[in-house]
Amino acid sequence: MSQEKKKLFDRETTRRDFLKLTGKGIAGFAVTSSILSMFGFGEEAIAATALPEGLLVVDRSKCTGCQRCEITCTLQNDEKIQPFISRIKVSENYNFGTTGPKMNYKYEDGQFGNLKMTPVTCKQCREPFCGNACPKGAIVADPHTGARTVIKANCVGCGICTEACPWGLPTLDQEKGYSTKCISCGACAKACPTSALKIIPWEDISKAHYFSKR
Repeated sequence: MSQEKKKLFDRETTRRDFLKLTGKGIAGFAVTSSILSMFGFGEEAIAATALPEGLLVVDRSKCTGCQRCEITCTLQNDEKIQPFISRIKVSENYNFGTTGPKMNYKYEDGQFGNLKMTPVTCKQCREPFCGNACPKGAIVADPHTGARTVIKANCVGCGICTEACPWGLPTLDQEKGYSTKCISCGACAKACPTSALKIIPWEDISKAHYFSKR
């Protein structure tokens, strides 16, 4: 691992802790002070204008692995069905979860194990590593939603954003030659038949943070 990546992951310890929660489900999508602190959000961060309107979270106990979210995502944003470039990742974790095959796979996530699915979603980081790493400045905050968006005309398809993201979520569309990433459009959540996905507005998160401090 390069020195740059080591520094990145050292700084991302709290967000990786948050990923463990979002990946394994937030019961009832409850927003608590512990969740906020793991994600690294204090009062200054909550007030930051660069944040998107909401955070896409997963209730893993409800996910059946049907992959309808991936289909809807690519239909909505790419006008084609291509799960590989979906902004939410389910199919790549379908068999063995996010950690891949293990000797005790029967007790791990995935269809060959405990049948628990692990959708991985964009965290819309306050410090957008994907955007900061882009040599062309092709990933910027949408002026209306605050979500980081790929400016297709500026993207050269180098894939550096994928390498920079701790979760490798931006994905290069090989057919069109530019990267794709979540813009918090909510199409996946609307299409989920079990309501396993939901976008929690930052306003609600801010209120939860405020009352947790009282």
